[in-house]
Amino acid sequence: MFEAGDIREWRGHDVVDDEGKRIGFLESVYVDTATDQPAFATVTTGIPTRRRLVFVPLAGATVGPAYLRVRYPRSQVKDAPWIGTDGELLATQEAAVFAHYNLEYRTGAGGERRLARR
Repeated sequence: MFEAGDIREWRGHDVVDDEGKRIGFLESVYVDTATDQPAFATVTTGIPTRRRLVFVPLAGATVGPAYLRVRYPRSQVKDAPWIGTDGELLATQEAAVFAHYNLEYRTGAGGERRLARR
């Protein structure tokens, strides 16, 4: 796994799927609030006048020369829950992001959020 500080340096670089197909470019990193480790990234997709940020897990992701490779197919990432380029992920939307990738979702013991943008 890479450190959160390191992955933030990749902002603006291409994000590719498990077969090397370009998905978009890295916009931001969301960390797991329990561990403070990178958990999800948002990827900018769409045409210039209709851009959006889709979520993709960082587990199993690798970095290459000028790209971040995620382990999910492009089609699954493109269909993932999204927010506007100036939006924010609401607490009520977190479970849907995890569910899209068949990942377990639990809030903190006090009901706190699971993801935080860094």
